[in-house]
Amino acid sequence: QVQLVESGGGLVQAGGSLRLSCAASGSIFSINAMGWYRRAPGKQRELVATITNGRTTNYADSVKGRFTISRDNAKNTIYLQMPSLKPEDTAVYYCNAGYVTSYSDYIKGVPGIYWGQGTQVTVSS
Repeated sequence: QVQLVESGGGLVQAGGSLRLSCAASGSIFSINAMGWYRRAPGKQRELVATITNGRTTNYADSVKGRFTISRDNAKNTIYLQMPSLKPEDTAVYYCNAGYVTSYSDYIKGVPGIYWGQGTQVTVSS
């Protein structure tokens, strides 16, 4: 089992920045990819960004060039740096992890089996 704990959400004005963190614990050896999803009110869950153990990254078109996903293997933690936030970034952000046999599926939105509890990001206009 793997436990994922997110932190770093909050309320920020448009143009502001936040950094989300997701700390993994437990059977870390059983995962090889992690990522961030978000769910906005009234919308479907959306994959935001992914990163492999080898630090290969991938981003949704809506955040590409704006958000940055990174990882600190020593801390078993991934981050999502979110500058230039927009009201449409408002959502609950979830950390996801798993052992993926097809990274191409993972970046298309087939999630791993482990989820965090979510952290709220609210961007006011």
